[in-house]
Amino acid sequence: MSENSTFLGTGWSFPPAFTQAGADVKMSADAEDIHQSLQILFSTSLGERIMREDYGCDLQNLLFEEIDQGLVNQISRLITDGILYHEPRIELEKIEVSESKKESGLLLISLEYTIRSTNSRFNMVYPFYVNEANTE
Repeated sequence: MSENSTFLGTGWSFPPAFTQAGADVKMSADAEDIHQSLQILFSTSLGERIMREDYGCDLQNLLFEEIDQGLVNQISRLITDGILYHEPRIELEKIEVSESKKESGLLLISLEYTIRSTNSRFNMVYPFYVNEANTE
């Protein structure tokens, strides 16, 4: 890790892993740490963390919902609010939620963001599986 980027943070890798000897935890740093933090944020339900009950995006409450524009808007709002309150290291530039053309019930959440301290741009796609409710 370079001296210029140490302020971006270092944390346990996700999922947690240990060195071959088992004495140390594998760590992630810099942009990779932010990417992994976003994945954790999106997959955490509100109230799941004991000491931070407000942490998470609560996307799991949207499982089995019908995929429509209302759901897309709700997901966008939950992700935007989650990043605003819990990931101050980045600025969200763009979010797009789209249905996968290859797999039914899969929403692709595409993000473009800038790391504030380095002005570096990144993007990521978070797959969110919604088993759409049968409306027949």
